Amino acid sequence: MIIKCAFSTPLEGIREHARKVIGLSPMPAYITKRGPYIKENGGAGDQIIIIYEFDKSKLSEAWEIISKQLDALRGVPGFTLSAHLLAKRERANAA
Repeated sequence: MIIKCAFSTPLEGIREHARKVIGLSPMPAYITKRGPYIKENGGAGDQIIIIYEFDKSKLSEAWEIISKQLDALRGVPGFTLSAHLLAKRERANAA
């Protein structure tokens, strides 16, 4: 499974955002965190994208851990977030 999170923080909140990110606990071994990736929005504020990948059987536990980390960022002024749950595609075996 994959949870794709996209968030933004206005420039004036970047220091507080960085301080909170540094204080976050590491992810457990069963969650692979990819990113952050920056998506430029042409002057409308850039988005930060993080991808969390884990086994489908761990969905409940993974979401609890990820949401706790994201909740820590909610106090940053102007912080916005969207999160999407995606099914991971299985790779086809070459014959």
